Amino acid sequence: MTNDEKAGEAADLRHSSFVIRHSSFIFSDVQIHFTKRKDGNTVLRCVRDDGSVTWQRNEDQHALFFPVHDLLHYAVESELGFAQGFFGLIAAGWNIDETTGKSARGPLPPEALEVEQIVSSFTAERNSDSPWSAADFNDQAAAHAKTRGLPEPRRFTEQQLTNVRGRMNELFKRWRDLPEAETLQLEFPAC
Repeated sequence: MTNDEKAGEAADLRHSSFVIRHSSFIFSDVQIHFTKRKDGNTVLRCVRDDGSVTWQRNEDQHALFFPVHDLLHYAVESELGFAQGFFGLIAAGWNIDETTGKSARGPLPPEALEVEQIVSSFTAERNSDSPWSAADFNDQAAAHAKTRGLPEPRRFTEQQLTNVRGRMNELFKRWRDLPEAETLQLEFPAC
């Protein structure tokens, strides 16, 4: 399957509210709840449309890191149409603690590793002095895939990366402005 075919298939996934089959995964809608607790800790709770739930409490420094990291996952996966990133695995029935690649489920699918690398690149970009170009992202992704023996990653355009940055900034603002004891709710796949 070419990268264009993958992108088209992923776009179909983004705009559907039905259960979707993709590469032996079965996907359903997931309601995602990011909660700021009064004690400073956070909770990520994901409710699938079949009623099953997976959740994780984040304490101390994890309460600062994981909501931002997971919101960045949401921006990358929803804007770029990835189906087997973190939230795609949750939609397919994985529990949060199974997304480490070290559980009984076994290793993560190659696409999940690709998404993690892209999230890491956006994190590095946020910590640098200037935005990265599409060439920078694509070179990083290709080097990462090559050193780990993964399939060739997708190539991204400047517009795609701009879309991710826009979604990321909007989500980070919503999270930053969210009062304690309140919940930021999202849906995956994003409609």
